[in-house]
Amino acid sequence: MHIGQVAARTGLSLRTIRHYDELGLVRPSARSQGGFRLYTEADVARLMVIRRMKPLGFTLEEMGELLSITDRLDNSSAAALETAEREQLLARLGRFEQATRERCAALRTQLSRAEEFAADLQRRAGQLTAGTS
Repeated sequence: MHIGQVAARTGLSLRTIRHYDELGLVRPSARSQGGFRLYTEADVARLMVIRRMKPLGFTLEEMGELLSITDRLDNSSAAALETAEREQLLARLGRFEQATRERCAALRTQLSRAEEFAADLQRRAGQLTAGTS
């Protein structure tokens, strides 16, 4: 896929995708003869991981770390990873999972407060409008 197709599928801007390439988070799997970036489904999946991490407040460094962990776990045969290394990677992955759960809970709390505020404003506007009739 060309970068425009990837942008449309992921909802990310061309600039953002290029930035992630420059940072080494998601490099295109190939380049066309004309030098255009070409992406695979796996590249799109990596971009979606980043897109999902961003609203949770993960840093670019943390995103890179998680991608590195999952790459290592996904691309290594069971025999290639020593038990201790595999356990360490799984523990780090577990910490990301826990952090994600905590951040989701914090966002739910923020959303609930925002909805309460919106409802209060709606009530107040309704009262003020009714008072002027």
